[in-house]
Amino acid sequence: MSRILVLDPYQDEDSLIHRQDPRVKLAVSLAMIVAITALPAGAWVSYLCCLTSIAVIVGLSRVQPVIILRRSLVAIPFALVAFTLIFTVEGTPLTSVQLGPWIVTATTEGAIDFISILIKAWLSVLVATLLVTTTKFPGVVAAMRSLRVPKVIVSVVSFMYRYIFVIADEALRLHRAREARSANPRGESVGSIGWRAKVLGGMIGSLFLRSYERSERIYSAMLSRGFDGELRTLREHKLGTRDVLIIGAFAVYLVVLVTLS
Repeated sequence: MSRILVLDPYQDEDSLIHRQDPRVKLAVSLAMIVAITALPAGAWVSYLCCLTSIAVIVGLSRVQPVIILRRSLVAIPFALVAFTLIFTVEGTPLTSVQLGPWIVTATTEGAIDFISILIKAWLSVLVATLLVTTTKFPGVVAAMRSLRVPKVIVSVVSFMYRYIFVIADEALRLHRAREARSANPRGESVGSIGWRAKVLGGMIGSLFLRSYERSERIYSAMLSRGFDGELRTLREHKLGTRDVLIIGAFAVYLVVLVTLS
């Protein structure tokens, strides 16, 4: 598991954000994502305000901004799916492109919609990345449970995090075994692309079967120990007045921001 630590985004720091109650951070993060999603297209000032707020929180967290920025870029490829809006939304013509017998026209409104979706997707992932970077995963799970997230979702998320390291380590062992059995005397891996694809398919199937069998054994063991689908903790924490004030202040700020936009 120690070889797969790259899957754990948490950065251990001693900061005001790290010491904050996970429930407060989760509630504020969800509120910010909802507010960002509700912002209209072309609300550039509001986007800048959200980015400034996130930058302030990143500064208080003492986490290197490059780490947050690099991880948040995962949203860009998915948001690029909306690129077709530039050519499908009606409005003021911006430019035209000849594609065989068709003429495709890009509009200003379509470009604004596309750029807005791109920015909002990036800001939302930026907020989520900041949450998991400054909060240990058990704290996130406990916060989800305290905020009355359905226990099925909490259990699925918890087990996914617990066993993704086990499955990744199993995949590394399969890959190492393949490399050891398909190398020439100089240590270079051999085999055609077709052969590699066939072996990779077998590895994926083997990994699926091993994961399925492991899940059945774990589920039977948990049932024999009285597991009823709900994760419990030894200590129950209550939100203090300071925590409620922080959530309320952020809620007011986000409502005002969305309203003015």
